[in-house]
Amino acid sequence: MISQHNFFDNYLLLKPKEANVFDLVHLLFSSSLLERKRFIECPAELPKYTDFRRRWLIFISVLAQKLLLLLNTPMAKTGYALEMCLNLFSSNGGFLRLLRNLFKGEVVWPDRSSATFVSLVGNLDRRIDLGRNIRPGDRKYKASLSVMAAKLSYENEAFIKTTVEKQWEMEFMGFYNFWNEYHGDFSAQAFVVQDKLIDPNLIVLAFRGTDPFNAGAWRADVDISWYELKNVGKVHSGFMKALGLQRDQGWPKEIQPSKDGKLFAYYTLRGKLKEILKKNKRAKFLVTGHSLGGALAILFMAVLALHEEKWLLDRLEGVFTFGQPRVGDRQFGEFMEKKLRKYDVKYFRYVYCNDMVPRMPYDDKTLLFKHFGPCLYFNSCYKGKVLGEEPNKNYFSLLWVIPNYINAVWELIRSFTIQDIEGPEYREGWFMRAWRVFGLVIPGLPAHASRDYVNSIRLGSLPLDPVH
Repeated sequence: MISQHNFFDNYLLLKPKEANVFDLVHLLFSSSLLERKRFIECPAELPKYTDFRRRWLIFISVLAQKLLLLLNTPMAKTGYALEMCLNLFSSNGGFLRLLRNLFKGEVVWPDRSSATFVSLVGNLDRRIDLGRNIRPGDRKYKASLSVMAAKLSYENEAFIKTTVEKQWEMEFMGFYNFWNEYHGDFSAQAFVVQDKLIDPNLIVLAFRGTDPFNAGAWRADVDISWYELKNVGKVHSGFMKALGLQRDQGWPKEIQPSKDGKLFAYYTLRGKLKEILKKNKRAKFLVTGHSLGGALAILFMAVLALHEEKWLLDRLEGVFTFGQPRVGDRQFGEFMEKKLRKYDVKYFRYVYCNDMVPRMPYDDKTLLFKHFGPCLYFNSCYKGKVLGEEPNKNYFSLLWVIPNYINAVWELIRSFTIQDIEGPEYREGWFMRAWRVFGLVIPGLPAHASRDYVNSIRLGSLPLDPVH
């Protein structure tokens, strides 16, 4: 097969739109060359995938993507309607006041671009403060700031700017919406803030994560397609595309500005950070993100290392990720661990309990999409451990089905009692409880919400030494 990806010698690309039921069934029982299957693109020299576990992994990935393609429009419409309803209630002061306003003809209709419009993720956890117990010199401060920035990244620009300036009393330095050449849309967002509250020499870059009702974002999480970067390793293709991979050039060190003004995440943010840091020689920055945002955060550092951006890497204080999906293979992990040590960058990868996203399918034999470095793991009691790999590293393992469902029941029960144990700030609303009920059907999905990551940082006890 002739490839249009000439800048990579080795790759595996899955194309679920071109796969039918017969193709998927045949995949399970056939050990023929991958490149002979129309929904799989790879160089002819790739070896045969005779191992059933590898073919099963591809089967699961393609099937999940096909289902998400079918659900793309229903999910988007459901998410839009739900988000508008939640904001309609809040804009009018609740359900009863909304009824009164309807009768009086004074309904306040929500504006999606306003500073009061809250995303679905924000409605799951409406806290925007950095934590009442955070003080100067607190060893949890950077983790607390990172997780709240990662959560805040799901909101619109006006909401983020208002929260940063009014609530956090920090300097808002920009919100960005980035173009994806491969998808032909905007698939990554990020914002930059400068700490003025506790550490005035700290810059925070936060990438937005996976929208709960965005089928395209979920497709990126379950897609196991990859490109192999020379001397780096195999890296998840969907995350690289969202970060700014160039269609005809791969990862050149420099690119020409887009004629239509579209921005690419890596190149834009690299330039913005250089501009900020040149004005303050003492300043450092950290990168954070939840879910997809966590993947983009660690890959942002990876491309900096690929381009040998020593000046920036020396100013990189740390990378904090929450519920981060797997991004590369063993070679990529070794490359990153070497760079983390070389530039003394702290890497904290938080994984909460049975969160399904960090446990999405991976090739156990070749270690494709393997986590590198120890994870900072919290169980459902918010107690932490430092582990090389989180327990139950494969979400589809049959051994963990019953424990996952039992845990989902426990977390639903806890949602009604946590405020009595930990205080009113931990009270969960009806929307979060409904999300936990949904977890009785798909266990591990509510555990991916940012609420439990925020609770883990604030309530958990865990060694916070650097993870390299």
